[in-house]
Amino acid sequence: MLFLLFQIGQDHYALDTRQVAVVLPLVKLKQMPATAPWVAGVFTYRGQSVPVIDLSQLATGKPSRQRLSTRIVLVHYPAPGPDSRLLGLVLEKASEIMRRAPSEFRDSGLDHGAAPYLGPVTDDARGLIQSVQVQDLLPPEVRAQLFPSVEA
Repeated sequence: MLFLLFQIGQDHYALDTRQVAVVLPLVKLKQMPATAPWVAGVFTYRGQSVPVIDLSQLATGKPSRQRLSTRIVLVHYPAPGPDSRLLGLVLEKASEIMRRAPSEFRDSGLDHGAAPYLGPVTDDARGLIQSVQVQDLLPPEVRAQLFPSVEA
């Protein structure tokens, strides 16, 4: 399997590339008042409004740094029924791919109750790399706010 690597602070994380629709440079986002502070905004991609969350701000409370390697990664966010919706993720240093077998990941040994999107870990020269589970990124109230037609 292929994984897109990125960083939050000094730590490394991985997204299964099967969940990735496209990797884009940073674009100007329309702010969304009265949303969670880690909801970065919304933009139009190929005629569709796409909500964007800042994964660094979700995880640490600190927004992603504006670097050349900071990207908006559009992922297939699962919706009830047969369809998925696009969700944008602001990710720092999202410019490298890693190949790993699923068996190379193991449980982190921690309870991630407050961050259910954190998945198993694997080792490499960079240290521990933790997978991120796209389907677990949004709590129900934020999912309902970002994808209202899905929740109706």
